Amino acid sequence: MSLERINPAELSPPTGFSHAVTATGSRLVLLAGQTALDGAGRVVGEDLPAQFATALGNLLAALKAAGGAPGDLARVTVYAADVADYRAHAPELGRIWRRLAGRDYPAMAVIGVVRLWDEAALVELDGLAVLD
Repeated sequence: MSLERINPAELSPPTGFSHAVTATGSRLVLLAGQTALDGAGRVVGEDLPAQFATALGNLLAALKAAGGAPGDLARVTVYAADVADYRAHAPELGRIWRRLAGRDYPAMAVIGVVRLWDEAALVELDGLAVLD
């Protein structure tokens, strides 16, 4: 599997994402949206950073179960119930990402939503990975 992160000089410098990612591999893994649900199905974490860490951990656990690793992520979409809160916590969320997933960023988008499936959920992440 090979991912190439592309960040053209004429675009604004990416912070916490890549502008484009090309992927070569033989297995596509589509990762369902993950929130901060624990093993019993309860939303855990009182604030966005705590929920983001759990949701990202859940996404990475699903990826690992499929045979992948964080570096295999080609695309991640973040659904935030409060984009202003997400922006306010962006530096902390970046530190959480680097701690759990490393410094290679996939193509990403943050989308503001009215609410998520679980009313207590503040954030949801889904993704796409390419494996050998």
